[in-house]
Amino acid sequence: MFFRKDKSSGVSWLIVGLGNLGDQYEGSRHNVGFDTVDVLSRGLGVNVQRLKFKALTATADIGGEKMLLMKPTTFMNLSGEAVEQAAAFYKVPPERILVISDEVALPPGSLRIRKNGSAGGHNGLKNIIAHLHSQEFPRIRIGVGEKPHPDYDMADWVLGKPQGADRKAIDEAIGRAAQAVECYINEGPDRAMSKFN
Repeated sequence: MFFRKDKSSGVSWLIVGLGNLGDQYEGSRHNVGFDTVDVLSRGLGVNVQRLKFKALTATADIGGEKMLLMKPTTFMNLSGEAVEQAAAFYKVPPERILVISDEVALPPGSLRIRKNGSAGGHNGLKNIIAHLHSQEFPRIRIGVGEKPHPDYDMADWVLGKPQGADRKAIDEAIGRAAQAVECYINEGPDRAMSKFN
């Protein structure tokens, strides 16, 4: 089936939460991007469930800007496939693709907003950079903390579910990250960085 582009349906931003689909990944450190999109979508009164561009999607308005909320249905390390398709379809430049991901180098609950940058070892970001041929997209990274021991398997750590104080800190950060998305779009990157970093 061919897509017919409806002029009224153009979006000016992509908001991409990274994670893995499936009950076994829910609540894991790796899924904080998905969780942020869920919080954001609830606040905007939309459901991110329309399957398009290898992602669960919904359109919403923030400050008069129309955006596509996305949760890629590929595994995390192939997230770029979904982002590339949506960006090409809507002709959205990298600087208007805001990606939310987990970050093991930050303490649990902290946020780091950047206008661009390297993947920092994150496979989801690495794949998006490869597909967009650009590092010039903004990102909100949510701290999930470092693995407890050097020999601890990194995959086990990021796919694990935080408990206790870490869980509370990360849940609060997910809420702040959703606010940071709105701030970034309404007030610009510098204001978002000074307010949330």
